[in-house]
Amino acid sequence: MATLRLFARAREVAGTSSDTVAGSTVDEVMACAIERYGQPFADLVPTCRIWLNGESVPGLTAVGDNDEVAVLPPVSGGSS
Repeated sequence: MATLRLFARAREVAGTSSDTVAGSTVDEVMACAIERYGQPFADLVPTCRIWLNGESVPGLTAVGDNDEVAVLPPVSGGSS
């Protein structure tokens, strides 16, 4: 199973910063995560960047047991 890393709002919605999730592609890992964390997570995912091992990849990219899938919501803020 791949390691799923959740950041910012994704971490808040899921209630964890890290989990192990089954799936042979990035899309399958994300589908499993959506099933596990529910509709609030499903609503957030389309706004997020999904990275595999530190790189943005297509959803059909293969995922192995030692891979890391990161869910990176948009970040805002800073000083004006």
